Amino acid sequence: MGIDKYKVTSGNKFLLKNYETTPGKNPMYDKKERADILKKNKDEIRVLQSRLYADGKAGVLIVLQGMDGGGKDSVIRNVIGVNPQGVKVHNFRQPSTRELNHDYLWRVIPVLPQRGMISIFNRSYYEDVLVVKVHELYRKLNILDRCKDDGTIKRRYKQIKNFEEYLWENGVITVKLFLHLSKEEQCKRFLRRIDREDKNWKFSDSDLKERGYWDNYQEAYETAIAATSTPENPWWILPADKKEYTHVVASEVILETLKALNPQYPVVTKEQRQTLIKNREILTGKNA
Repeated sequence: MGIDKYKVTSGNKFLLKNYETTPGKNPMYDKKERADILKKNKDEIRVLQSRLYADGKAGVLIVLQGMDGGGKDSVIRNVIGVNPQGVKVHNFRQPSTRELNHDYLWRVIPVLPQRGMISIFNRSYYEDVLVVKVHELYRKLNILDRCKDDGTIKRRYKQIKNFEEYLWENGVITVKLFLHLSKEEQCKRFLRRIDREDKNWKFSDSDLKERGYWDNYQEAYETAIAATSTPENPWWILPADKKEYTHVVASEVILETLKALNPQYPVVTKEQRQTLIKNREILTGKNA
């Protein structure tokens, strides 16, 4: 079964409680081997990313979602060790006034990956069916009443599912990673942010306020994941209580995705090869 145990391709019978937040009693990766596995995977990802960039046929979108303290920044820092020329990271914070004057997917379009690139979304358009749902923020929009009624969030699930299908049909592979954190571990991480001066900047009163809506967010995530999981655009539910384990599983998912794409360096024609040989002779002085 391998990493497919973390994969959700259909919303049928999907429940977050069926997925562990820790590696469990019989983890797939032994604690002593995790660092070596991660290094090996990162090396392979680096090579495949280089080929993806040179090939220029497909784009990869990595969506990172999870509760505050889930380790999204840590995944980006420790797993995506590739050439920055071919990778861009985008953080989706509270939308600006300009962004609110457009539909909720508008701000996503300009930062989608072009062919050959990897884009990483630290949070994403899913916030519009998560925090927007929990706090019913859509009701405050300056928009037609029929666009902010009780069916708004349900329609957005369909729109997001169709949007990701559209991307897939146009050569953009979406990798959706949910960092499944326990409430107990979030508390520990918040306390570390308070107790360590170098972490103080990462904690705000709003973090604690949102923690008070824990159950609401768990339901929102569960419903969103169930509604938008498909064979082409699955969700991956990664145990997030142990970061070193999370990093290994995330690297496995990304590596599997790139291997399935199997990008190749462009084939050099005979004529191009002859030109390269002539250029080499010029550079080495043989044809000066």
